[in-house]
Amino acid sequence: MPNPKRRHSKARRDRRRAHDHLTARSFAECSNCHELRMPHRACPHCGYYKDREVIETAEE
Repeated sequence: MPNPKRRHSKARRDRRRAHDHLTARSFAECSNCHELRMPHRACPHCGYYKDREVIETAEE
């Protein structure tokens, strides 16, 4: 296995890591209860997905 002969500078290291940051999660609004939920998932608040109930939730 080849080994590096010289140490890489901090600038070179940081340029390589420039795209390694975290991105914020995206949310979509539920069409039934208007709460925020993850896209392409059933709403955890009301249990609806694509205008029909797919998960039974406890009624309060």
